[in-house]
Amino acid sequence: MANAQMMEQMAKSAGFIAALDQSGGSTPKALRGYGVAEDAYSNDEEMFALIHDMRSRIVTSPCFNGEKVIGAILFERTMDGDADGTPVPQKLWERGVVPFLKVDKGLEDEADGVQLMKPMPELDALCERGVSKGIFGTKMRSVIHQASPSGIKAIVDQQFAVASQIGKHGLMPIIEPEVNIKSESRAECDAILHDELKSALDALPEGEQVMLKLSIPAEANLYSDLVAHPNVLRVVALSGGFSRDEACSELTKNQGMIASFSRALLQDLRHDMDDGGFDSALGGAIDEIYEASAT
Repeated sequence: MANAQMMEQMAKSAGFIAALDQSGGSTPKALRGYGVAEDAYSNDEEMFALIHDMRSRIVTSPCFNGEKVIGAILFERTMDGDADGTPVPQKLWERGVVPFLKVDKGLEDEADGVQLMKPMPELDALCERGVSKGIFGTKMRSVIHQASPSGIKAIVDQQFAVASQIGKHGLMPIIEPEVNIKSESRAECDAILHDELKSALDALPEGEQVMLKLSIPAEANLYSDLVAHPNVLRVVALSGGFSRDEACSELTKNQGMIASFSRALLQDLRHDMDDGGFDSALGGAIDEIYEASAT
């Protein structure tokens, strides 16, 4: 079962969750943002080694600790790797940061205005591995592009079905039905998603909890009742293409939501920085996101 100290931290501590879970499709973009061009590697193994070096540098930075970063979401290869000779999940928890694992295998092609998750036939085995490595919870992402009631219902139904499977392993599932912030029907997507999430949460057994990772809504505090729902441990916000300043500004309008940013956290980091410059840039980002999450 989940570590009680980790559960307490995720439920009550001030701070935010770092998203360090870029996978195969998004890794080249993450590396470009880090200042590593695609001609710096010739195959997937070299690419993943470079992104692992970046993540290791982040999680071992003096400013990356549980005082402000209360959790971190990892890619499967990162979970299996080491940082300073210590397994990454163990290293994180030694620093007071709760480890999560991205478990989805990417997105289906868009249909009915949404992108469902691809099948995950090895999910049970992956969850078992995660438990053995000290992982507290999981994260899985779907995307909503249009205000399609049937499509959004399908997204929520799939997310909660997989969450139930994950919960049987004693892991805390983070449900992430991202609304595309560039959608022309963004506000309507948010409203439909809210109602579907509320219905699904109301149907959960008493005492069964999930976490929600949601796009920052067009209408401030739209999700306030979900933040307070007894079946929700925490509601976190993704940056979804906003710059860090934009994401933090929008987040402060939504009480009770904390950040779970990826690009907005990493946007100022470059591979050729010396340690002092790197730690200063990361520390500044952590401080800004922490303040927005505490508002």
